[in-house]
Order: sequence, then C-alpha cells, then structure tokens
Amino acid sequence: MTAHLLHVQPALPIATGMRAQDRLQDQPMTEPPANPTAAILVIGNEILSGRTQDANVQFIAQRLAARGIALREVRVIPDVAATIIGTVNALRAAFDHVFTTGGIGPTHDDITSPCVAEAFGVPWEPHEPTMRTMAALFPEGGFNAARQRMATLPRGAVPIENRISVAPGFSIGNVHVMAGVPRIMRAMFEALEPRLGSYRPVISTAVHAEGLPEGALAAGLEEIQRRFPALDVGSYPYERRDDRHGVALVAKGTDAAALAGAHEAIVALIAGLGRTPIEGEPPI
Repeated sequence: MTAHLLHVQPALPIATGMRAQDRLQDQPMTEPPANPTAAILVIGNEILSGRTQDANVQFIAQRLAARGIALREVRVIPDVAATIIGTVNALRAAFDHVFTTGGIGPTHDDITSPCVAEAFGVPWEPHEPTMRTMAALFPEGGFNAARQRMATLPRGAVPIENRISVAPGFSIGNVHVMAGVPRIMRAMFEALEPRLGSYRPVISTAVHAEGLPEGALAAGLEEIQRRFPALDVGSYPYERRDDRHGVALVAKGTDAAALAGAHEAIVALIAGLGRTPIEGEPPI
C-alpha cells in the first residue's frame, strides 16, 4: 500500500521548546538545518471566559507546518500586563518565533502592544508612517486618541500590513503581534508569511480502521514510535453520528522516508489486529 503524504496540522503541544539555532550546535555539519520552532500566544479574557471560541490557532498551525516551522506550544492568557510581559519574554527566549493574537484594538483593555514594548525594554510610541496612513482615512477630528493607539508601536517594530482594516500588526525581534479577529489575523499572517522563510515541510500520513478500539493497538503503536523516533506518532479515536467509530493512526514529521516506513508499519499493525486499514482520515 502506498503512503499518502499530506501537510499536517501539528498536535498542540508536541514537545518542549528549543530554538533551531540552539539545536544546530549538536548537529553534524552534513545534516540539513534544523527546522525553526514556534509558539502561539492567545491573549484575551474573552477566550478564557468561554465567551469567544478561538479560531486562529488551527490556521496558524497549518500554515507554519506547510513552511516547515514546528509549532511546539500554545498558551492562552488574560489581558493582564504582568502576565503578558512575562509570557512574551519566556516564549521568545525558548522559540524561534512567537505569534500573538488579540489585544491590539482601540479600547482600554487592548494592552498587548504596550506590554510587548515593555517586554523588549523599548518605548511605546507613535509610528509616524502608520499615523499618516490612518489619519488619511478619517474626516477631520475622526482620528481620535483611541484610533491613534492602533498606530502606536514599540520603537523598532516593523508593521505587518492589514489589508482589511489598515491598522497594522507588527514584528519586533522574533515576536509577531497580530489581531484576534480571525479575518484580520489571517490577512496579517498572509502579509507576514514571506518574511518567515521556508524549510522542510511537516508532512503526515494517516490510516484509519473502523471498529478498532484504541486499547488494542497501544503496544504496537508504541513500538512504531520507538522505531521512528524522529516522527510524532499518535492515535485519534473518532465517533460519528451514524454510529461509525474507530481510530485514526497518524505519523508526522519532516523525513519522507521515515514517514513511508511508519505508514507500512501502521498498515501492518491494523491488519494484524484483524481490521481493514483504510487510507487517510476517517470521513466526517
């Protein structure tokens, strides 16, 4: 059976943080460069209260995987200055990229931008090109103090274009600050994406089986993980409204040859348990 390799949404989280530049010190010179690592920081009381459901993590995760940037951690934190500052500093030290969403609007509780400035130890100040661009959109007196907050950035930040509502996100160091509104965040990410570079993409292979209990395959799946330590191998039970149920077995990583070997082992495991291996994810 031929392995089908697809771009994958990484599991969250899948490993402890380490920056690619740190891992390079332990790699032989003949190996390709290590893939960069990333974390996502979701900022907003509305997420933690359950009022709003996050719709950004999956999008960012999938786009990073396609570029070969390994998402290693996702945190959700409140609109509390000390928490934002401390978390930004912890994550930017641990990962090659940090992507934040939320908290860059015009209201009093939109404090992500000044907090990032404080985390980097730089002033939070008007960004004159952005000020001019935004001022031109409003009638006289319309570009008020609240709107000017969205044109105020940490000193040295590079704006991230926002084709939806103009007010930009920004990058400073390895931290990329974006809006929480999904449509605007996606526009910002698409503008930012070319700056991130491309590496060996994270790819995956999936096989599922109907009626196979997860407990029956645990030992065999652990052995496959042991044989292919560079991959992430997992099992994902599913249930459907028409009473179909079973388990999907997924392996993912950047090594296509290892993926093919793991695929064959997964197919053999399922067949050995008396079930029919079915290529791909189970249909919805």
